[in-house]
Amino acid sequence: MHIVFFGPEGSGKGTQAKLLAEATHLPILTSGDLVRDAATNDKGIIGEVCRESLAEGKYVADSEMFVLWKWRLKEEDAKGGWIMDGFPRNVEQAKFLDDKIDKYGYRVEKVFYLNLSEEESYRRLIKRGRTLHDGSTELHDSPERIKNRLAIYKEGEKDVLEYYRQKGVLTEINADQSIEEVHKEIMRHVQ
Repeated sequence: MHIVFFGPEGSGKGTQAKLLAEATHLPILTSGDLVRDAATNDKGIIGEVCRESLAEGKYVADSEMFVLWKWRLKEEDAKGGWIMDGFPRNVEQAKFLDDKIDKYGYRVEKVFYLNLSEEESYRRLIKRGRTLHDGSTELHDSPERIKNRLAIYKEGEKDVLEYYRQKGVLTEINADQSIEEVHKEIMRHVQ
């Protein structure tokens, strides 16, 4: 099974991905982990781009994300199914993902859209207070960085939703309810 969690930061994608992974034993693949790992460990151009993007509170450009995801999707644990969190964020990324996994003979079967208002997303992120990457003391979830990332997310949200709606794989979940209620709703659609 190949599942994507889509929604604004703070909507609970990571939490719900973990709960679903526990229930299905599928690995979780996240953009955030890829970017933070490259920022911490890659001494080349990709690592530099990731460090700069994190420092500026911006998303990594598609061209670099495509390289990171191309590497990640080739790894052994990604071959038997996965739960994806934080990718795709725009239609170009969604098309890249479809093209890439089509070469491996599978497709995205389910996209869970965790719908949450921008105000609630902002509130949750301010409370979270993450740092940029391992070894950094600079906040990733500063007010300015949060507003910037939410604005960028909003730009691509409608198109991504329409793309997956047309493919017939989109399920919208109200993310403004308890973790347990969101998980129950997701499980109803997975089984």
